[in-house]
Amino acid sequence: MYELIITEKPKAAQKIADALSDGKPKKENINQVPVYRIKHDNKEIVVACAVGHIFGLAEKNGNKWSYPTFDIEWKPSFEIKKESAHTKKYYSVLKKLCKNADVFTVATDYDVEGEVIGLNVVRFICKQKDARRMKFSTLTKPDLVRAYDSAAQTLDWGQAKAGETRHILDWFYGINLSRALSHAIKKAGMFKILSSGRVQGPALKIIVEREKEIRAFKPEPYWQIELKGSVKNGSLMAWHLKDKFWDKKEADEVLKKTKGKEAVIEKIEKTSFQQKPPFPFDLTSLQTEAYRCFKISPKETLAIAQELYISGLISYPRTSSQQLPPAIGFKKILQGLAKQAKYKELSEMLLKKTKLVPNNGKKTDPAHPAIYPTGIAPKSLNEREQKIYALVVRRFLATFGEAATRETVKIVINCGQELFEAKGTRTTKEGWHIFYGPFAKMKEEEMPACEKGEKVDVKEINVYDKETEPPKRYTPASIIKELEKKNLGTKSTRAQIIDTLFARKYVTGSRSIEATDLGIRTVETLEKYCPKILDEELTRRFEEEMEDIRNQKKTEDDVIDEAKDVLLKILDDFKKKEESIGEDLIKATKDSERKEKTLGKCPNCENGMLMIKKGKFGRFAACSEHPNCKTTFSLPNNGIVTVSDKKCDSCSHPLITIKRRGKSPQEVCINTKCPKKDVDAVSEKPCPKCGGTLILRKSVYGTFYGCKSYPKCRHTEKINNGNNSK
Repeated sequence: MYELIITEKPKAAQKIADALSDGKPKKENINQVPVYRIKHDNKEIVVACAVGHIFGLAEKNGNKWSYPTFDIEWKPSFEIKKESAHTKKYYSVLKKLCKNADVFTVATDYDVEGEVIGLNVVRFICKQKDARRMKFSTLTKPDLVRAYDSAAQTLDWGQAKAGETRHILDWFYGINLSRALSHAIKKAGMFKILSSGRVQGPALKIIVEREKEIRAFKPEPYWQIELKGSVKNGSLMAWHLKDKFWDKKEADEVLKKTKGKEAVIEKIEKTSFQQKPPFPFDLTSLQTEAYRCFKISPKETLAIAQELYISGLISYPRTSSQQLPPAIGFKKILQGLAKQAKYKELSEMLLKKTKLVPNNGKKTDPAHPAIYPTGIAPKSLNEREQKIYALVVRRFLATFGEAATRETVKIVINCGQELFEAKGTRTTKEGWHIFYGPFAKMKEEEMPACEKGEKVDVKEINVYDKETEPPKRYTPASIIKELEKKNLGTKSTRAQIIDTLFARKYVTGSRSIEATDLGIRTVETLEKYCPKILDEELTRRFEEEMEDIRNQKKTEDDVIDEAKDVLLKILDDFKKKEESIGEDLIKATKDSERKEKTLGKCPNCENGMLMIKKGKFGRFAACSEHPNCKTTFSLPNNGIVTVSDKKCDSCSHPLITIKRRGKSPQEVCINTKCPKKDVDAVSEKPCPKCGGTLILRKSVYGTFYGCKSYPKCRHTEKINNGNNSK
């Protein structure tokens, strides 16, 4: 007999085995699943792994089109979804190993998801009512040994029940609302899978409301007046103290009053302020900072951070905490970082301090501290992993730095009794900026030294015509921050929710998130007929109640029963208006699809529109007036083609955007005869692949060499002359 330690992933199993083993762990591969046999204090231990969620919720004998449905059960993931087939071998290995185990220890990630994974393995595979629980925030040897030696004798039942409740509520809402929407559109005469969910609906509504603000925005003209001049120690650029003039006549009057008039320094104000170090990273602030610094999406940041954690380089990233407790060993981490050339000098600077106190924020997490580096030096990281690792290390160092001092200088200039102000802020004491390095991007504007009463040599005074700007669209980072602010979703799920909105074509865009017509019309339809589906207050209430379950203030059954009652009322109301909802959704879908496929006016006829179509030989663009107009253009068959709403500045044909995996989006003209695509090249040359002849060919990407024997020989060559080529 032996103790069975259950981990969440294979790499974690290896880390735990290496940490606890008195000697070298014995690795076995059972059905290609790694299993480690070790001895720890003369005890026989087997360390085995799951592979994330190997159980999922499924309907009991249900009809996939009927709703409402609440009769569910936990089943092995490989029995529910084809894409989870790989989990079967992990399930089978755990089932085999648990037969000879007499002690069971769960060592999955210590959060609600990890607790559910461990609970399901314990109760459904091991057939146990409870198990020991290891709790750790890093996969380093000291932390893992401590976690094993101080393991709790039971699972964290508050966390387990809160996690299970979340899964159940998400299933209830996701399945029932998605079926209701899909059934409504099917009943109205169209087959299309639509989706909504407990958090997805409110998240979409937030993006749609911002989009409506932008579309409804009407710019207002205003004028600003700038004075350019100089004093003996340098130049000055100052703006009129009024800032915005809403009346052009008033701005012109100021211009008249100041023309040719003498200018003097009327007042100089200097103010200094302390800029405290940043708070330690929680997951959301890491995601938003990674997007600000590197434009790495929140979803990818989480994936990279998780990999760094599994490799033992940083602490557990799925945390809401902005606090670093002394128990993690500040000095020991800094000593570890000092062994890395990049961070040696900075770490040694902090180690000289008599007391190490981080600038902790207010946010806490009952399971984990803020994200921090372990001090272990990375062996091999790719470029993006290096960036996230550097960001985590620098942020950790910066939290121990001194406050930076910034000084703002305001210089007021009097010209013809009109006052202008030049203002600049600079750093006078770097403080924590030294430690945050390239990520502490501060605008540095130093004002020239001058005195009150000093004359200003006015070079020019200009009036600028401007317009007010609409609100900015959400970025992948700012929408995550907004969802956290509104307490919608969890730190682990928010990025995935936004991904789902993209997958359903409710939103589009990369740097800024734009609600599509389909997304807007879907929200409008639901607001009109069934607004509760989009109610963020209701979603927030359930988030709070699940936290109450975690803290053992509410029971799992109470929250699930309440959710059922609320959902039944929503669905009952929905069914009464199902036909109307379906008709509106069909119209929204068709209008959206038509817009997605319309490239613009046909260049060869007056009435037609160029539409993206699919034929026997792939994608192409054709005139809507076919067969009267036979205009066609071939389009690439690989990648995603989207309408760009722009025209080629050379031939006025529509431009399309092509997105291919692993490559940046490319904007190209659909006209293969576009002057920009003409090249000076030899018309024929030998094919190096088959010995045949390469001839000049054209595609939307431009002119390129292609083998005359195509499709038998598919050899192509770019023409490197600066033009677009294949």
